[in-house]
Amino acid sequence: MKVCMVGSSGGHLTHLYMLKPFWQKHDRFWVTFDKEDARSVLEGERLIPCYYPTNRSLKALVINTMLAWKTLQKEKPDLIISSGAAVAVPFFWLGKLFGAKTIYIEVFDRIDKPTVTGKMVYPVTDEFIVEWEEMKKVYPKAKNLGSIF
Repeated sequence: MKVCMVGSSGGHLTHLYMLKPFWQKHDRFWVTFDKEDARSVLEGERLIPCYYPTNRSLKALVINTMLAWKTLQKEKPDLIISSGAAVAVPFFWLGKLFGAKTIYIEVFDRIDKPTVTGKMVYPVTDEFIVEWEEMKKVYPKAKNLGSIF
């Protein structure tokens, strides 16, 4: 199975990295910001840099949508996993067009309110994971698997 791990650097990347017992068994690549923390954490991993800053940036959305199109066509992942933020949006929507399964993990610090990214990818997410039971009121089809931390 080929896995695309996509997300912002910093806390989102840390969140995804904590899934190492899963992703280390699979062919994988990472899509994140080309920043020192990401290069350090992902040393030895295959990294595809995305455009940033992404927060509420139409320019970033357009650039990262083009990146997602090219990357997904070339790599053909079976599964796309993200915990946010905005860079996940084009990868999830286009990933569905390319036939990939998607898993989104809503961030730990959201206890009863959705993130913008979570709301945007929810309609196309095969497995939507939350870490608090209260979040199932926000995302009815979500699964609460508890804390990753």
